Amino acid sequence: MTEVPGEKYRVGIAGAGAIALASAAWLRRAGHGVTVWSPGGRGADALRTQPLEAGGLQSFSVSVEVAGDAAGLCAASDVLLLALPVNGHKRVMDALLPFLRDGQTVIVSSMASLSSLYLHEAALRAGRQVTVASFGTTVLTARRESGTQVRVMTRRKAVGVSALPAARAHEAVALCTALFGDGFSVQGSALASALANVNPQSHGPLAVFNWTRIERAENWPQYHCMTPGVSRAIEALDRERRAVAAAFGIEVGPIEAHFARSFGTASEKLADIAAELHAKRGGPPGPTQVDTRYVTEDMPYGLAFVEALGAMAGVPTPATRTIVDAASLVNGIDYRRENDLLEPLGLARETVAGLLARL
Repeated sequence: MTEVPGEKYRVGIAGAGAIALASAAWLRRAGHGVTVWSPGGRGADALRTQPLEAGGLQSFSVSVEVAGDAAGLCAASDVLLLALPVNGHKRVMDALLPFLRDGQTVIVSSMASLSSLYLHEAALRAGRQVTVASFGTTVLTARRESGTQVRVMTRRKAVGVSALPAARAHEAVALCTALFGDGFSVQGSALASALANVNPQSHGPLAVFNWTRIERAENWPQYHCMTPGVSRAIEALDRERRAVAAAFGIEVGPIEAHFARSFGTASEKLADIAAELHAKRGGPPGPTQVDTRYVTEDMPYGLAFVEALGAMAGVPTPATRTIVDAASLVNGIDYRRENDLLEPLGLARETVAGLLARL
């Protein structure tokens, strides 16, 4: 499939959460055909009879199609967008795999723990010639207000795109531009995409050091609670992320650059950036449930993944280990065991050179 900016596509979206609905609204308004599938059950059923209403950056309503299963989603789509929590990636990829067609592109938004490599290698084993593109973060930020309502809060100004096979990265950028608009650029590899995501480094300490607020379901503005002390912890995790990336020959920018690129912040220090964002946005509110993705996703698929890469490359990650240990302790869950991708990818038995060759 040749991707040309301005061409219209049939896009199948796996997911019915905030990013899935925001993407569905954005893409449909741009003129693309959109079909939504809720892998978890009936989360998209209301869209069969009601329009999808978007608010936030702009207010508008669109109609989308709904698929009942993975087979229906694949059959209705040229391009697939996986917009769901990382702890559902393997299960959904396994469901989609038998129905993928040669020439399809699957966009993983956002990818973590090399879930795109898992899908790419599984597709190759199944004899499917597909392209797997990856974002290290989401194009949009959003809040799901109901099964038919979503608030789109941010359209990020710059998003890196990697691809498997790597030779199709420029085609993937062209496709993403045709779908979402400008701001996409080639990212060196799927591993670069995974390590570009700073959510685990920021969310982990935020959750651990505000855990009583989460347990008591208090209303807490997270940037206001990214105090200088919490910011120091985040900075320590970020240094380890960049050191691990460097061991694989990957240069990733510091977390401060991420905020400047995504939200247009002007401050240099992380604590000042947090204060600036709080003054501008007043939020967003921090999580108020103990099963927040800040621990269920970011601990196993973000921080534990960085730990595994560090062990492979001989790079110490003591700050990262401390946060994973603390989250595991207060929840009574070993978050390292919650990652269902590390073992299928064989990372414990892999070398730096071997992993890079696979990418």
